Amino acid sequence: MFVFERLRPKDVLDRSDLDRGLSMLMYDGVCTQVMGVLTGGAFLVAFAVLLGASNAVIGLLAALGPLTQILQIPAIYLVDRIRLRKALSVVSSFISRLFWFVVAVLPWLIPGPYQVPLLLTSLLVYFGLGTISGLSFSSWMRDLIPDEVRGSYSGKRMAISTAIAAGIGLAAGVGVDVYKKYFDEIGIYSIYFLAGGSIGLLGTYFLSGIPEPRMQRAPAGKLLDVVAEPLRDSNFRQLLIFLGTWSFAVNLAAPFFTVYMLKRLQLNMSIILGLSVLSQVVNVLFFRLWGFMADRFSNKSVLAASGPMLVITIALWPFTTLPESYVLTIPLLVLIHALAGMSTAGVMLCSANIALKLAPRDKATAYLAGNALISGFAATIAPVLGGLMASTLEGEELTLTFRWISSVAGATLEFPTLSLRGLDFLFILSFLFGLYSLHRLLAVREQGEVEKGIVYAELRSEVRKAVRNMSNVAGMRDMFYFPYGRLREVMKRQ
Repeated sequence: MFVFERLRPKDVLDRSDLDRGLSMLMYDGVCTQVMGVLTGGAFLVAFAVLLGASNAVIGLLAALGPLTQILQIPAIYLVDRIRLRKALSVVSSFISRLFWFVVAVLPWLIPGPYQVPLLLTSLLVYFGLGTISGLSFSSWMRDLIPDEVRGSYSGKRMAISTAIAAGIGLAAGVGVDVYKKYFDEIGIYSIYFLAGGSIGLLGTYFLSGIPEPRMQRAPAGKLLDVVAEPLRDSNFRQLLIFLGTWSFAVNLAAPFFTVYMLKRLQLNMSIILGLSVLSQVVNVLFFRLWGFMADRFSNKSVLAASGPMLVITIALWPFTTLPESYVLTIPLLVLIHALAGMSTAGVMLCSANIALKLAPRDKATAYLAGNALISGFAATIAPVLGGLMASTLEGEELTLTFRWISSVAGATLEFPTLSLRGLDFLFILSFLFGLYSLHRLLAVREQGEVEKGIVYAELRSEVRKAVRNMSNVAGMRDMFYFPYGRLREVMKRQ
């Protein structure tokens, strides 16, 4: 009975409810982020490779999460019919996270030929239930967090959770290299999956402590009409085109960055995780800056500034080999991960917030589901197509060579300026799709948008202030400050 009461929505939320809810949301964010670090990314890819997964399987692995977005359609019906978003989110999250325990025991209890299929099946269930939870959660947060502080609060939440997860991720990466000196490497990944699943379950406890405003009743209509509603909104339709093409561009290449570093560059896990942590640290520093600018200008303005940076990082990957590792490989990887950390902070924050902002409050479930469905479909086909292309292009190579023939010295000097092979072609294609996606962003309209040059100027100003502030303890504390006084003013107006 207590559990059921804890999951019930409230008709009215006062200031203390909102303050408590935002605190619980912060704890949930930390747990979810730490779970993601220990169960995803390089660890999951390395685990799958050790189980015998091919490039095509790695692509399919990356596509499973987006593939389950098709469940957004029945999830719309479920959310609107039951009208208990918090209960749906908590219960489905709890059950889904139990499947990390299944993944953890695969190498020890399941015969070899069945390990990869069961890994894919477990992740399919995990992501499928996560889709239901995600839709319920997004609609719930749309009503809980005031528009005026959404950017700054989301930036703070992402910054703190990413900072904590980054430290744990770095320690975990070192743990892999130490562990495999004495034991079979696959064992450490099982340990991480067990730990990640346990922390994820703790996150559902905090999630259950966040209050839920009672859901507004959407206008009655057939399910297909409800699903089609976002497509009839011309501005939101342009947003869906941008987010869909962007999702395709990024997911065409992103699942293979770790594979590239493991197989092509022959880097050990400590270096790979160290680069990942560098990217996350930069994330932490820029989440609050991008959130501040999104609240001051608009989400579209921040996307127009941060999106090109991320596209450039994809184009830089082929230059890390000429045709193998060379003296500039590590410096280039450092630049790529630092620039990616800076840009993904803005893209992650504002791509989610712009959908929340442009979705009508009484139709938020359908609009957000439509967004997740379109982006999920693009993110499903992209890594599968990428995996097939990677396998097909594995033997292809294109080399551009600089040659200097000197009649004075009587010698010929030549060295490669660019060497494309296998995955390099995939990265170039992803870069081109990214440029097209940024072109589609121009058609989206959002109140308050400004020229990206203004955003860049403001960003430079904020970075200079942040660098000066970081020289003292108060400045470091300010990096994680959230203006609760402003939140109270917003609550008074509602």
